Amino acid sequence: QVRLLESGGGLVQPGGSLRLSCAASGSIVSIEDMAWHRQAPGKQRELVATITKSGGPNTEDSVKGRFTISRDNAKNTGYLQIDSLIPEDTAVYYCSAMVRLRGKTGKFDVWGQGTQVTVSS
Repeated sequence: QVRLLESGGGLVQPGGSLRLSCAASGSIVSIEDMAWHRQAPGKQRELVATITKSGGPNTEDSVKGRFTISRDNAKNTGYLQIDSLIPEDTAVYYCSAMVRLRGKTGKFDVWGQGTQVTVSS
């Protein structure tokens, strides 16, 4: 079994920054691609950034320049640095990962429970 736990969300003023973390735990052999998504109130969930196992990042154009994805494979943890926050960034942020598990064949798409980010003055 594997679990992803996001943390680092909260209430922040416009222009501020946050660093979200996504810690994976469980019977993990390896973590392949990781991703961050967000879902704003009344909107569909959207992908914001992905990162490969080797650390190659890809950020969606809508947040490019303000969002930075990274990971620490030794800690089985992914990160999303969000700078210059705007009210439109208010959303629940979710991480996901393709994970190989001990005793299991193939890769599994695992999601965290989300962390709330609210941008307001």
